[in-house]
Order: sequence, then structure tokens, then C-alpha cells
Amino acid sequence: MTSKFKNTKRLLQGVALSAILMANAVSADGLRFWTTEDQPDRLAKQQAMAADFKAKTGIEVEVIPVSEKDLGTRTTAAYAAGDLPDVIYHPLQYTLPWAEAGILNTDAASDVIETLGLDTFAPGALAMAAVDDGFSAVPVDGWTQMIVYRKDLFEAKGLAAPNTFANVTAAIEALHNPPELYGFVAATKVDEGFMSQVLEHVFLANGVSPVDENGIAKLDEKKTIEVLEFYKTLVKASPDGELYWKQSRELYFAGKAAMIIWSPFILDELAGLRDSAPPTINDDPTSNELASKTGIVTNLAGPSNSAGAAWADVRYFGITTDAEEDDAAKFIAYSMNEGYTQTLSIAPEGKFPVRRGDGNDATAFVKAWSKLPVGVDRKAPLAELYSQDMIDRIVNGLDVAQRWGVSDGQLALASKVINSQLMNRLVREYVDGVKNGAETVAAMNAELAKIQ
Repeated sequence: MTSKFKNTKRLLQGVALSAILMANAVSADGLRFWTTEDQPDRLAKQQAMAADFKAKTGIEVEVIPVSEKDLGTRTTAAYAAGDLPDVIYHPLQYTLPWAEAGILNTDAASDVIETLGLDTFAPGALAMAAVDDGFSAVPVDGWTQMIVYRKDLFEAKGLAAPNTFANVTAAIEALHNPPELYGFVAATKVDEGFMSQVLEHVFLANGVSPVDENGIAKLDEKKTIEVLEFYKTLVKASPDGELYWKQSRELYFAGKAAMIIWSPFILDELAGLRDSAPPTINDDPTSNELASKTGIVTNLAGPSNSAGAAWADVRYFGITTDAEEDDAAKFIAYSMNEGYTQTLSIAPEGKFPVRRGDGNDATAFVKAWSKLPVGVDRKAPLAELYSQDMIDRIVNGLDVAQRWGVSDGQLALASKVINSQLMNRLVREYVDGVKNGAETVAAMNAELAKIQ
């Protein structure tokens, strides 16, 4: 990815990274850092990082926890009052809107990325933060939604990995044998955000989005019907009932599902490291047997989109327009370089490295991340639980990560579509036989046209 940067002051350009991290300039009041990682153990790790940063640079950092549900309103209020913190750790949905509103200093963020090295970051994570001549914020970590599947059963039947609609369908035909084994466990509970998340991934896989650069976009009938027919296949291979993440995990853990869609937060549970969610495939809830039999796919492709797509959640460091820019840039550079492994260690099972390595080793941070312990009641590194090939696929999903509206500058509008749950409701009506494919697409377009 290439970018042109504005001819403004280059905060970091031409300065060696080691000098940035070891600079002795001291801010009079220090930095204020807002973080949504507000759980006590995660907060303690960030405070330890702030102390280490101060020891190296003399710059004080006040780590301030902010609940994610309150982050939007608190940031808007602080902006109006001219009292923004210096750095905000925030989710994807705020990145572009905050840049457009003047809350984020895009030049400062772009300079940090340029200094750290554009080519050291996952392209997808950068693309989702791209603005004219740079980036709205610095990607920190992320995770990709996964198709989790029984690799051992696939291999026994000579099946290809479920990375396309066709391969998933073929696997269902070969493996679906209820009630002993369901081919899939699809999300069908329309008022659950889980169904929204799964559907967005499946629509993206076939190149279908409800928004474009001009706003709400009319859905392509052919492509959308392909998605609907595929999702009906998934639902027919699932148990009856209102299904969401809970049932899909339980059935997979019991060895009664060939495939599910889940987040990477399942990885430690699969290996028997969390007593609250034990695998029940055998009599030992601490066994890693199921993990050893599991494969994952992050990029799914539909018949009208051979490149496919990975659905991802990415988090960013934003430098605000009220920030002490030099010190904020130094803190982010530290957190993304010398302190990056510690940044990822806050919750490694859900914090995939979006910066893969540095100038000396292109995969240094991926290697370090794979050795970080995961789990709750027991701990083990991902590298001991899963093959290197699987770890590579987990991380590489961020290279092609997508979300509705991001590339079109319409993330806020796409979020309204998702929050309305109209897609969930109408897909469920199609699956239940209330409407046919063409009627469902027409109903979707009519409902979408009402959203502004």
C-alpha cells in the first residue's frame, strides 16, 4: 500500500526509532491515555508499560480506563470542551468518523506508521484506517472471525478446507449425519449481534455490501441470492431452534458439529484451558484433543467473489488534536515496537499482531505473540497448542480484513444497517420459507432505502 503524506511538520521523520524511544524530553503535565482495556489485570499490564516508558523517556503517562460503551459519548464531550486525552485506544468504528470530525490528528498518526514502516503492518488493518494522504490512527491489534472445523474428519473424507461456499457445501453433504454430527451450526437468533457478525462475513465473502461511496446501495440480486441460498444450506445442516454463539460452541465442543463460525477467543477453550467452557468430546475437560483435531479458515470466498474476504475487528491508537504530539508519538512508537509484545500480552488470544515485525526480523512480533501464554485456569502458548501453519493463517487473515463501509467511507452508515438487524430478520424469513430469494432481496432493498 502506498500513501502520500501532507507537507506538514514531520514529527518523527528522519529520526532513528531508537532515539525516539530513548528521548529525554519531558512533558510538563505528562500524557493522558484512555484505554478500553479496563479489566483489572489488563489495566495493571498497561500501567506497568507506562512505568517502563517513563523509566526510558522521562515522560509520565496516566492510564485512564474508559468503558467501551461510554467511549463515544465521553470522547465527543471532551472534544467539545477542548479537553481530549493525548492518546485513545479505540475500536475500528470510531477511527474514520473521529478523523472526519477533527478529533484525531491524522498527520501525526501517519508519521508514526511511516517511521515504524508501512510494510511491517497488516495491509487490511491499514486499509481500514486509510484517509487522504495517510491514516487516521495507528493499528494496534485485531482478530479475524474464523470457520472452525474438524480437520480430522475432513482429512478422513478427503475434503478440501472450508474456504469457499462450494467447499463448505461439499463438506456438509459428506459429513452431516444428525443427531450424531451436524454439518454446521449456523446463527439463527435474529436479535443476537452474533448473527449480524456472521452474516456480514458471509455477505462480504460474496462481494455484497449494503453501502457504497454514495451511501445506501441497492443489493445485487444475483449475488445476494447466492448468499441466501448458501446460508439456507448452513441452517438446514444445523439443529432446530434459536441458535447463536452458545449452542455452536457447545455442539462443537461435544464433537457434534463439523463446522462453526466463531471468534479466536475460542482457541484457549478448545485446548481445555478454561474451566467455564470445557471441551466435552472426551471425559477429560482439560484435554487438548479437540484443539489437535481442529482447523481454521479466516478468508471465505463466494461464487461471485473469488478473492473472498475475512471479517475482522481491529483496534487503534489515535493521537488526538489536543495531544502533546511529540510525546504521544513516542508513546505509541514504544507500544508498537519495544513494548509491542507486552501490548499483545494483555489478551493474546484476541490480540493478533497487526505489526508483524521490524527492520531486523519481518516476523519478530508474530513469533513472540505465538509464545505468549493463553488461557484462564491453565496457561499455554498458542505455539504449543497449534501448528505453525495454523498460526500463520490466524494472523494472515488481517492482510485481507474487511468490514462493510470501511473502504467506501461509510462505516457509520453500515453500522446503522447492522444495528437495525433488518438483514438478520429477512434472512431468517427466507430460510423459513416466508419469502423466496427475489422477494427477500426486494424487501432488503426497500428496508435499506429507509436508513439514512
